[in-house]
Amino acid sequence: MSNVRHIAHPTADQDGLNRTAPHDAEAEEYVISAVMHTSTAYNDCALIIQREDLYNRAHQLIWDTVAGLIATGTEPHPALVRAEIEKQGQLHRVDNGNLIYKLSYTAIGPEMAPAFAERIAETARQRRYDAHSTALKAAIDRKADGDELAEIVADFQQAEQLRENTGRGPSHLVASLLNWGTFFATDFGAIQLLLGKLMGPGQQITLVGDGKAGKSLFAQEWMWRMATGQPFLGDTPQAPLPILYLDAENGQEQVQERFLSFGAGPRNMGELRYASFPPIRPLDTAGGGADLVALVKATGAQLVVIDTVSRFIAGPENDADTWLNLYRHTLLPLKRDRIASIRLDHFGKDKERGGRGSSAKTQDVDHVWELSAQGGGILSLKRTHTRTGIGPDNFTLLRQAQRDGDNWKLGGTRHVLMTYENEPGAPSGLAAMPGTVEHIIATLDRAGVPSDAGNRAVRQKLGELQVAARNDKIAEAVKLRKARSDSPGIDVSPEAFPDPLPETFPGERSPRSPGTPETPGQTFPGNTGEQPGTPTVPHVPPSKRGNGEGPGEQADPQNALCTICHNPLTADWASRGYDTHIGCDPTTGSHPPTPDDAA
Repeated sequence: MSNVRHIAHPTADQDGLNRTAPHDAEAEEYVISAVMHTSTAYNDCALIIQREDLYNRAHQLIWDTVAGLIATGTEPHPALVRAEIEKQGQLHRVDNGNLIYKLSYTAIGPEMAPAFAERIAETARQRRYDAHSTALKAAIDRKADGDELAEIVADFQQAEQLRENTGRGPSHLVASLLNWGTFFATDFGAIQLLLGKLMGPGQQITLVGDGKAGKSLFAQEWMWRMATGQPFLGDTPQAPLPILYLDAENGQEQVQERFLSFGAGPRNMGELRYASFPPIRPLDTAGGGADLVALVKATGAQLVVIDTVSRFIAGPENDADTWLNLYRHTLLPLKRDRIASIRLDHFGKDKERGGRGSSAKTQDVDHVWELSAQGGGILSLKRTHTRTGIGPDNFTLLRQAQRDGDNWKLGGTRHVLMTYENEPGAPSGLAAMPGTVEHIIATLDRAGVPSDAGNRAVRQKLGELQVAARNDKIAEAVKLRKARSDSPGIDVSPEAFPDPLPETFPGERSPRSPGTPETPGQTFPGNTGEQPGTPTVPHVPPSKRGNGEGPGEQADPQNALCTICHNPLTADWASRGYDTHIGCDPTTGSHPPTPDDAA
């Protein structure tokens, strides 16, 4: 072969597209063959290298698959690895499985794998420096000034330092030790809660509720307002926060309808990034955690929403290991980087026990919030678990929505805080909830009904005011008002009890502006009747009209009209004795203005 002319390999100064980046193919094959046979080899090598350190993309795929098996408690084996890759539809990336067979025959002992992992780590470092050198040369070629070159160098050095502190060897363990000077100089009590006051920066919470509560609708509006710097739940606006919303629950047509009803559009989505049915691997596996962290880095998100968490896991919900793996592979890396997260979850069969599945799912979160529908558009948001105790524990919300023909009105849907009177006898703040004793007392006080009025007179007055109430609630209200009348000095005049629902949203709809008519089949944006997400009909029996001696006159369910807007009522609603829509009910303060008001 003396007549063959050998062409010199180009040097770094002559490199072009044909030069191969530094890598160690032999070391990669030995490491991958070892980790496919035992979790011990994988765990030891994972302390030294990351998936990005592997140069061969097929090797990265095998590495991730082994990580997923180990995360679910399965000891790896080449046959299992091949089956998992085939299940993902990625078998073509490993030469239709032939690469796995080849590497399985060249296995080394697990005790030898770390030495080859060190070789991989070193060549990976050379590869990063090589890429950095190329970036510098490209900047010089385009006549970059000294400041830009210095910035490129500084960014590279910072990234390398971060990698050393978190990526490999014992240094990432040492980096977790607290610096006492910095630690005690930080005023954690002065840290501002995120918009809505439901969580703090970097915290992880769970929002639990049944399908009728509208968790997604609430979370979507909350995230949109947070990402666009708007007020929410009475909280003042804050700087827009970068948010990543993962949704494997709601169809895109529902998502569009909801955001339009909030008043959102293509030009005012702010810092919200929305992933609809993202093709990420289960978050309770190492591969899924790596996918999410990569997506977070790509979007720059400071808060991640997982809707709904059960759609993003592979293990059984009742298995504690599923939630421990979710925390280990996904939530821990987020929390370590001060990335906040919100997990939406469903109630179990026993609502009193909170979210369904293992109790381990609540062990790692800072707060657990339960959202439940109370009827009439009223929602209860209650904190059942907390690690810090910072912030309010209870909110009572009102979901407002307006129709515009067959669609939901642009900007007509929102969640607002209910406002209550601080009156004697209503320490729990229930005076604005129709059907409660506190609401009956407040209504009678505003109407100027004497405190010593009896059951018959009270029932008659409530009938005139079109306020629905049960007889037992009326009797209790009468008893409390009579007991109160014996105590001097309590002012129960209408002036002392103003309208319990003043303007609920700054600069927006007046409490006497048109409300939302009852619409059969769809009760708030993106949800239809008899489907999850539809709020329940308020459980308040109709009032008995007349003198209280017998049942009042009932409306014909087939021909009943709303006494306020004169549009038809649904048959079910009318058959229960109601003569107004929910949104038109004068007791909620959302009915349209009357001719007398206009005058």
